[in-house]
Amino acid sequence: MSATEVTTWHLAQSSPDALPATPVPAPAGLDLTVVRAELIGPEFARFLYTAVGGAWHWTDRLGWDYRQWADWLAKDGVETWVAWVSGTPAGYVQLEPHREDRAGEVEVAYFGLLPAFIGQGLGGHLLDLGLRRAWDLADRHLALPPTRQVAVHTCSLDGPAALGNYQARGFELVRTETTVQPVGATPGPWPGSDRPAAAPVS
Repeated sequence: MSATEVTTWHLAQSSPDALPATPVPAPAGLDLTVVRAELIGPEFARFLYTAVGGAWHWTDRLGWDYRQWADWLAKDGVETWVAWVSGTPAGYVQLEPHREDRAGEVEVAYFGLLPAFIGQGLGGHLLDLGLRRAWDLADRHLALPPTRQVAVHTCSLDGPAALGNYQARGFELVRTETTVQPVGATPGPWPGSDRPAAAPVS
């Protein structure tokens, strides 16, 4: 593991009017549906986290146990919207409302595509849909206050299109910070999956 300089960009939207006036259409030619996983459990949540984030150094939740995942998913207002292409999970957006002094702020906790679906025009559509669901989150969770701000952060370890995709959906840069962090190999969706298989022994 080596120390690497990492830049983190914090972005926000203060109004749904920041979104494009017309929703981003689904890419043509895909048998695509995006649905809320209303009965999501720790197993599927962790699968999405590792399958999408394994290539981008998503490691903060790798050590979570079953109860930690279950408790987080059970928080009122946490939603997971999953894109399915021909019956196969292709990516997801996960929303998390904040409480207390940040009440009314909804964070895009996680967003991304599985590697096989990157570059097909799906990301813009999925993010646009997720943001619209962030703005109407209180309509589905009546104990929550209306959304007043949607926030997200991305960093230089994420996919190269991430920052541009957020800005194209109406996010404005709030703060930039650069830190030196220990960074190892990307973990992949399971230990060692980021490394090519060894050549067969002849």
